[in-house]
Amino acid sequence: MKYCSTRGGVQGWNFRDVLFSGYAPDGGMFMPEQVPVLPPDTLRGWRGLSYSKLVVEVASLFIPAELIPRDELEVLVDEALSGFSVPEVVRISRLNGGLAVLELFHGNTLAFKDLAMTCTVRFLSYFLQKENGRATVLVGTSGDTGGSAVQSAKGLPGLDVVVVYPYGRITPVQEKHMTTCLEDNIHVFAADGSSDDIDQPLRRLFADQELVKTHRLMSLNSVNWSRVMVQLAHFVLAYLELSGWEGSGSDLPELEVVVPTGGAGNIAAGYIAKQMGLPLKLVAMVNSNDIVHRTVTAGDFCMAPDVTQTLAPAIDIQDPYNMERVFWLLLDRDGAAVKSMMETFHSSHRFTLPEDHRKLLSQVLSTGTVTDEGILDTMKTCWEENQYVLCPHTAVAVWHHYHCPHASAPSRCYVATASPAKFEAAVQKAGLSVDLPEAVLVLDGFPTRFQKLERTLNWCVDWEDKLRDWIQSVSNVRKENGAYYR
Repeated sequence: MKYCSTRGGVQGWNFRDVLFSGYAPDGGMFMPEQVPVLPPDTLRGWRGLSYSKLVVEVASLFIPAELIPRDELEVLVDEALSGFSVPEVVRISRLNGGLAVLELFHGNTLAFKDLAMTCTVRFLSYFLQKENGRATVLVGTSGDTGGSAVQSAKGLPGLDVVVVYPYGRITPVQEKHMTTCLEDNIHVFAADGSSDDIDQPLRRLFADQELVKTHRLMSLNSVNWSRVMVQLAHFVLAYLELSGWEGSGSDLPELEVVVPTGGAGNIAAGYIAKQMGLPLKLVAMVNSNDIVHRTVTAGDFCMAPDVTQTLAPAIDIQDPYNMERVFWLLLDRDGAAVKSMMETFHSSHRFTLPEDHRKLLSQVLSTGTVTDEGILDTMKTCWEENQYVLCPHTAVAVWHHYHCPHASAPSRCYVATASPAKFEAAVQKAGLSVDLPEAVLVLDGFPTRFQKLERTLNWCVDWEDKLRDWIQSVSNVRKENGAYYR
């Protein structure tokens, strides 16, 4: 299995090299050169496997045994997923009216990011220990990714994590999952801007190949292929558990999967799973930051002037960067076309999809948009009918259940990306309550540590410079085997 860039300038990389990268050197995102196909016989053999076993089966398709032997891969995945609060790791709640909720939030930070993040960090640690090496992780977050990266990597030798989050635009629990971690290898920055603002200096840092090579700079956002790869497994699990397929015959029934969408990593994983042979009908539901919806319905792949703050902050994103992977697959791996499209988009924040491309996209992806009022109404209705509390992001998806009725076929699945315990204010605004787990309650008593990135006149360059200086300073300390915080 070899990997290439969505922009056509890089080919032939192996999994290890892709794992330690952020964006590809040409600015694109890494994808497998060939997407493996899952025939019915393979799926039949996977029926009844646990989520952890499915992760191993999926990962082994993309990680050659000469890089991570199968028995060692099994150990890494089992260790990564051992700390989840439910033994099955991923749980399916079957509610009234055919409402099936795929709960992906039972990890340490109560969000779906924990599933792929814990595995990816274990893969990194595996290679670093073998090579006696170091790496620096640079992560921009809209809320959940940063906390998951911090909690997954804290204390690991050979790995420093630099996280930047949008100050005042995430919930207290999301913030405390980052700022209360005082391990010497964790460095947290609070930026006076949106998550899309944060993405700008980070892209510039990753484009500095001298910086990337010197400090082994890499990403743990869903820019990183390993994150998307692991996310394939929950689509496989959902299909095997909820599609109604009983394992006989080669005609596979369709499963509709409805996903709350921000950076589009989950949707990209779903589309790759569809390319692998799973008959999925994908629905991307967004909040008022509706660029994915406008792209699919009108070809309007353009950022709004500002990111709108909503009750679902983790998807308050106007740059759904994983759509680049979707476009690449949709356009039959045409790197030149993707390069032209994405460079235009990132330089002007605007691109209009040709109508033939938009029609292709609309054939593989449906969308909808939900207001804050719709989020609250959905949370209330779900509670009234099921005594089940949704987080506001999951409510963005479940809104579709109440407003887009369907016949019994195809079956439907709604992806729950976070626990309502992370969004207590939104739960209370819906007139509901949620029992906070002890792991959340204790966060209030912990000391915090973070640095501010102020909103200056030339903020993008200033943030870039401060982060570059910090990365270089940390690396210099590590060369002397020293502690950074004294």
